[in-house]
Amino acid sequence: MADAMKMRATMQGDTADVKVLMNHIMETGLRKDAKTGQLIPAHFINSVVAAVNGKTVLEAQWGAAVAKNPFLGFRVKGAKAGDKITINAVDNKGEKLSGETTVA
Repeated sequence: MADAMKMRATMQGDTADVKVLMNHIMETGLRKDAKTGQLIPAHFINSVVAAVNGKTVLEAQWGAAVAKNPFLGFRVKGAKAGDKITINAVDNKGEKLSGETTVA
């Protein structure tokens, strides 16, 4: 996905404040198509991993109950300006999303 994630990381004291907006439909599998009446297949992010300079700092397991285009915010103590933050996510269909930013 070309615009899979929008990310920002800023320093607040000795902590990096990371904000991530993921572009994903997050279908639950419970909603019906208005035209056909058929259930729309589930399609949601189920695994998210965040790393600072290659070291994992957050792992999350999500389910179908997370809203469309999910927002993830977290803080990393001990990060420094210039550190590289990467986010990798995988959905239930095996599609991968990733994003990268530098702490400002």
